[in-house]
Amino acid sequence: MSQRETEKRTANRRARTQTAGPDAQAHLLRAADELFYRDGVRAVGVDTVVERAGVNKMSLYRQFSSKDDLVLAYLDRKDEQFFSYVEKSFAKHPGEPARQLQQYFDDLVVRASVDDYRGCPFVNIAVEFPDVTHPARQFVIDNKARLMARLLSLATEAGADDPEALANALGLVIEGVYAASQTYGPGCGPVRAAPNVAAQLIAAACKGAAG
Repeated sequence: MSQRETEKRTANRRARTQTAGPDAQAHLLRAADELFYRDGVRAVGVDTVVERAGVNKMSLYRQFSSKDDLVLAYLDRKDEQFFSYVEKSFAKHPGEPARQLQQYFDDLVVRASVDDYRGCPFVNIAVEFPDVTHPARQFVIDNKARLMARLLSLATEAGADDPEALANALGLVIEGVYAASQTYGPGCGPVRAAPNVAAQLIAAACKGAAG
């Protein structure tokens, strides 16, 4: 081994030691966020996460009891990010529930048109974990239920004739954006059509309130 390679390995070991303490969890979660979302949970082993995070393997198991535990922490991070996006969209039109619903689709299309967009992380997890009793799959079910509850609340406030039907229809369009972004590609025609479809659904459901 050359002197340069020896020095490089020594530097890497020092970096791992330096991040083996209180910062280890943050490094691991950032690495898991990037790798799990981009490549999938099943395809990424803990060794890869550890290497990307720049920590030692013992640090991972001090923070997370298993890979499943790390996956749940990743989902918790994604859940927080997701509802932050949702509420930021709604906050653009306070007190105007119909416009809040529409704004979410306008913003979703922008997000789903980025080149490296990999769709909904919760949909991806559902595909990777078909067992509905698995904690990761249960997390997905809870995430989707809370989104639907939020859509139902706004549909009700908007005066929809059938708030549940509107919320369900909008939920279907959202899932369609996620799927189309991966099958047709980010920013594809079906993705760009979503705001118009949502506008038609909202207008038809809330025509009584508008009048």
